[in-house]
Amino acid sequence: MSAPVKPSPVKLSRIHHVAYRCRDAKETVDWYHRVLGMEYTTAFAEDHVPSTGEYDPYMHIFLDAGGGNVLAFFELPNQPEMGRDANTPAWVQHLAFEVPDLDALLAAKAHIEAQGVEVLGPTYHGIFRSIYFFDPNGHRLELACNIGTAEQHAELKRVAPLMLEEWSRTKTAPRHADWLHTEPVD
Repeated sequence: MSAPVKPSPVKLSRIHHVAYRCRDAKETVDWYHRVLGMEYTTAFAEDHVPSTGEYDPYMHIFLDAGGGNVLAFFELPNQPEMGRDANTPAWVQHLAFEVPDLDALLAAKAHIEAQGVEVLGPTYHGIFRSIYFFDPNGHRLELACNIGTAEQHAELKRVAPLMLEEWSRTKTAPRHADWLHTEPVD
């Protein structure tokens, strides 16, 4: 039997920002403002990376994603063209934003499609519904609205350790929460 794990002394309060790479900082700021209503708040530009000292000019932009959340991007003109992990499916790595309810999700879908962006969904996930689309840099984005009950969330929390243990042993999908994938008929 393994020894009990000591709690970490690290005390996180929230995510300060999440940073991705972009092809063009101005295009990215304009797109996120026009399509998702994010306010452009801050920019850092340097010729040398502060943490490493290496020469690598960059523009680092910050956008207000609401609720104290910040989305940031780096434009790196001296680096090879940006790509993505060819061994990871495009649907895996994504950034999900929450909207208040289903009406807001459907209104967002209509607005985003009116901007010429292809949107997938809404997709039913049991405790939330989502739409999916890509930004001009190729990053997959998700907008989600919560629809789950307190009882459903409690059940998911209860079975989470069981599911992880089973997955670790078998590498096949545990069936403890199959109900998430059955959309109720109205």
